[in-house]
Amino acid sequence: MSQAEEFDEELADFVRRVAELKTARSVSTAELPAVLDAALFELDHVAAKLWKQPQQGEPTGPSRNAVAERHEQQLLRAVFQRLPLPVALVDREAVVRRLNFAATTFTGVRAGYATGRPMTGFLAHADRAAFRSQVAAVARGEGDRGLTVHLQQNPHAAVRTVLTGLRPGTERRTTVLAILQPADDATVGPASARPTAPVPDLAETTRHAALTDLLDAMARELIGGPAGDPSELLRRAAHVLHGRFADWVVADKGAAHLERTEVLGADDDAVRDIAAQDPAASPLVVEAARGGAPTLLVRPEDLRALGDDASGAPVLVRADVTSLLCVPLIPAPGEPVQGVLTLFRSAGRLAFSMAEAKTLDMMARHIALAMRK
Repeated sequence: MSQAEEFDEELADFVRRVAELKTARSVSTAELPAVLDAALFELDHVAAKLWKQPQQGEPTGPSRNAVAERHEQQLLRAVFQRLPLPVALVDREAVVRRLNFAATTFTGVRAGYATGRPMTGFLAHADRAAFRSQVAAVARGEGDRGLTVHLQQNPHAAVRTVLTGLRPGTERRTTVLAILQPADDATVGPASARPTAPVPDLAETTRHAALTDLLDAMARELIGGPAGDPSELLRRAAHVLHGRFADWVVADKGAAHLERTEVLGADDDAVRDIAAQDPAASPLVVEAARGGAPTLLVRPEDLRALGDDASGAPVLVRADVTSLLCVPLIPAPGEPVQGVLTLFRSAGRLAFSMAEAKTLDMMARHIALAMRK
């Protein structure tokens, strides 16, 4: 049997074993470790044997070797994508290189968005340092690791993560394979490994109608607001946005000298501490007030983008922020900034969309016009 035929036969056997692993989705919790060990063994087999096979084969012409290598890589990518477990490949800095289909469903993050971004950005703030440290240890060759983390979009559900080192192809550095599964779920696979439903329940037309209703409510509040009292108008606008549009609303009046006018949120202690913060200590707010540029961030990496609150904790951590909008209040291009609105959404709620950001930008102009009058 030739080297190529032996490789094809072994790969076919591997694919059959993966198919058998798929049937393990309904095993009990007690049997789950054995299934996970089997999956790790199969992945290790791919890394240690199949990927090295062409280097041990009988010599062939350069063009044939190149074609065989490309064919092998295509097959391995297909196997990786169809593994029943949520799997991610990350480098030693925890930057995502590849997600399989099950992992995109599990995390609610598209593969195209995740690739090239730190995987820590999808985790709760408290888990990021530990995850990054364990990934670095595995990449240094210190052995496999396991830890429990929480996804930002569902921080109450624990996720068991197993990390193992791989050396795919001719790469000089170790790549880390991260295998994810719910810590309290007895089933395995993309159909069941879903901590939240990232797909919204309402249709696009319904979401558009909700934004139209929000615009109408804001217009009625501004028209009926007291004339000559910009601070009160800003407070009323903040109350319209709080709850139905954002979990937190922070309103700052002015530009050169910012004044915190209103803070609305879910936690009374956190509200007091964020209200006591000097807006000048919030980099994003200062940038918006000076440059007049709106900002939309999803799963922000820089925990001090909005500075620290009065207790010394980063505002983004204190408010459990998963997405934010920071919009200057400008009546028209070139005119002075009247203030800044900063809106947060926390875990369990969909991130702000581009359509919502544009709607808020429109409302910000209306609020600025009302404040100027």
